[in-house]
Amino acid sequence: MRPVRPGGAGWPGAAKTPANYAASLLAAEEAKAAGFTQVLWLDGTERTCVEEVGTMNIFFRLGDELLTPPLDGTILPGITRDCVIRLASHWGIQVSEQRISMPEVMGAHARGDLLEVFGSGTAAVIAPVSELVFQGKSLLIAQGRVGNWTQRLFDTLTGIQYGKMEDPFGWTVPVSA
Repeated sequence: MRPVRPGGAGWPGAAKTPANYAASLLAAEEAKAAGFTQVLWLDGTERTCVEEVGTMNIFFRLGDELLTPPLDGTILPGITRDCVIRLASHWGIQVSEQRISMPEVMGAHARGDLLEVFGSGTAAVIAPVSELVFQGKSLLIAQGRVGNWTQRLFDTLTGIQYGKMEDPFGWTVPVSA
């Protein structure tokens, strides 16, 4: 028998398996019934460190730094996540892959350092997060507006995808019929 380890029902969480998605359905329904649009997933052991939002990777802008949880076997290594990291780094933005606890997020919000939060994924590309609720406390992000980095990342990624912007990374390949 395989030992029980954190990382999703279809262990590991870094694998895109139907079991990992199926296990999230009840929580998503409960969140929807409570008036939320997504679930903020925390680590399965301590339940304090942020891992993902819905089925997307998550990013936090704290001051002039972009933070995202590390790929430690419980988080899907998304292609869009990688594109965000590469684009932001290309623009000179400091990107850190590190564990981020909800107490840290709440402290950054209280200090005014939590400027933007967004998810990244194949379908959504970049999805802004306007509010986080943790232990009954609501954190309004960027006054409920889309942040500058969030919008720039969305515009650039979709611009590259649709061939309207230069692709400095060689991500796109012309295809002929």
